[in-house]
Amino acid sequence: MSKALRAPQASRGARGGSAVLEGPGDGEDMEKERETLQAWKERVGQELDRVVAFWMEHSHDQEHGYLARFRSPSLLSGPSQICWPQRGRRGREGSFQALLTLHSHRGFFTCLGRDGQVYDDLKYVWLQGRQVWMYCRLYRTFERFHHTQLLDAAKAGGEFLLRYARVAPPGKKCAFVLTRDGRPVKVQRTIFSECFYTMAMDELWRTTGEARYQKEAVEMMDQIVHWVREDASELGRPQLQGAPAAEPMAVPMILLNLVEQLGEADEELAGKYAELGDWCARRILQHVQRDGQAVLENVSEDGKELSGCLGRQQNPGHALEAGWFLLRHSIRKGDPELRAHVVDKFLLLPFHSGWDPDHGGLFYFQDADDFCPTQLEWAMKLWWPHSEAMIAFLMGYSDSGDPELLRLFYQVAEYTFCQFRDPEYGEWFGYLSREGKVALTIKGGPFKGCFHVPRCLAMCEEMLGALLSRPAPVSAPARRGAE
Repeated sequence: MSKALRAPQASRGARGGSAVLEGPGDGEDMEKERETLQAWKERVGQELDRVVAFWMEHSHDQEHGYLARFRSPSLLSGPSQICWPQRGRRGREGSFQALLTLHSHRGFFTCLGRDGQVYDDLKYVWLQGRQVWMYCRLYRTFERFHHTQLLDAAKAGGEFLLRYARVAPPGKKCAFVLTRDGRPVKVQRTIFSECFYTMAMDELWRTTGEARYQKEAVEMMDQIVHWVREDASELGRPQLQGAPAAEPMAVPMILLNLVEQLGEADEELAGKYAELGDWCARRILQHVQRDGQAVLENVSEDGKELSGCLGRQQNPGHALEAGWFLLRHSIRKGDPELRAHVVDKFLLLPFHSGWDPDHGGLFYFQDADDFCPTQLEWAMKLWWPHSEAMIAFLMGYSDSGDPELLRLFYQVAEYTFCQFRDPEYGEWFGYLSREGKVALTIKGGPFKGCFHVPRCLAMCEEMLGALLSRPAPVSAPARRGAE
């Protein structure tokens, strides 16, 4: 690790104050911190380029499409140009030829091996929607990704969703899995395919200005809210006598994320969904149980702890993701007490209980009473909890200036880059053993696509850039309401 990437030692006594670093002098400490932030910004940005290049080259269904090869990516704009890796070439950074691909209406492959080879052509609606959203967000917010190939691929993926995602139009229920040509294979009795469909449509509207996409997003959003808050019978879940009336944290979490998505720079929709956002936040906060000492993945509908394994289940990565969703909500509401509570209960608490003291990394599942979790993969280290932790700690530091949060960002980011990143073929491995060894060599599958890794990298690059643009150190307000 280069000297610039070594995290300055944050003063433990500085929590609640400005970001003070130990060293011979404040000016020198501040300069060292800026150098470290700048080094991480460059490292994260370069990795984002490599990850996007992997999905651009390997994931697009090229049936009825065509390839356009360029000697250099001169059509790309921005401070740094992206060179897409040549197919089949083992990627040492720098040995690239531009490969930009134009595609039609066939969506994305996500079942990709280590080198990008497609091992299954099934298409997962969660991941189709996520990739459309990711491409649009990159096109809309990063100058260097503002090129027609990325937008064309996003629009093609969006049209695939419009045509095939819903199982029985005009009904709103979406499939979970489709064949390559769009025929439904499997339906989940949940709201998540529909949620990622909504994200994709809203971001397509923001990127293209085509009102039909926003209409799709709002109509689907309203259907999702109806299912969650009024009548879930259309989802097809039977009401069994012995089944507890449980609420998984994922439901209010994803709804809160959609409230943020649809309300961005839109006063009318922000007002329409404001009450829903507050409701979601309250429901997520109910998952803090045991006198504030545990975040539980499932609680009863009235916010009480459930019995058995279901009630004791913890997912540190999910709590951290909920944490940054709640942070954005509290910042938007201007509620410093909620912000402090979120940092303590959804960032620090799950991290300190969920970080493996022997091998590093976040456990996937835990049991609140320290029984052995029943999930076979409980001790594995997965890509997405670490991506969410990077976002959460950097967002927390950006808002508060608490140096402990910056130290934890460095800790998680260093582990993540060292263990998950594939320097040979690009992208990240998704599934590691407890010891941090690669357990599955695949780069994509039914649940891993072009989403968590590039979203993490894009958000961290933006936050690091914003920190570096500040003329003075971040001032950390007193942390009240944390108990």
